[in-house]
Amino acid sequence: MKPKNIVFIAQSLDGYIAGKKGELDWLDAISNPENQDMGFKALMEEVDALVMGRNTFETVLGFGGEWPYPKPVFVLSNSLKEMPQAYQDKAFLLAGEPKQILESIHEKNYFTLYIDGGRTIQAFLEYDLIDELRISTIPILLGGGFSLFGDLTSPLSFELVKSEVFLGQIGQNHYRRVKG
Repeated sequence: MKPKNIVFIAQSLDGYIAGKKGELDWLDAISNPENQDMGFKALMEEVDALVMGRNTFETVLGFGGEWPYPKPVFVLSNSLKEMPQAYQDKAFLLAGEPKQILESIHEKNYFTLYIDGGRTIQAFLEYDLIDELRISTIPILLGGGFSLFGDLTSPLSFELVKSEVFLGQIGQNHYRRVKG
């Protein structure tokens, strides 16, 4: 099976995934009374596992409620030494460079991965390890915060595969990496 790494994330109109103080409340700026998942369920059916950084993992835990992922989650951290007891059968710690991390995950027979978290996405992009970007843009300007994309040593080309509009206001673009 050919490995595939997919980013599925929301950003503001000005390209931020978190506000200046890390706030995420703007993600609910558009009313969603019917709880449309905007492709999340289909993504979960497509992927084998998730890869996220420690900060994103801790943010998800801070939301409270039930664990939202039906697949194994690999948490990247050099500082976290063990998973909280309640998540030891759901989330697993890994450390290292993105290529080493992927090799370790592939050895466990997980090949289609959902890559999440700002620093993790940026690191995987820097190593040219992202195959698809699925970006939902919420029509709000934050004026600063944590940018989705960081500096790259060379440009990466993507082609637009599909665009959709959710809730009459959120644009979701699906891009595929063009190599060569």
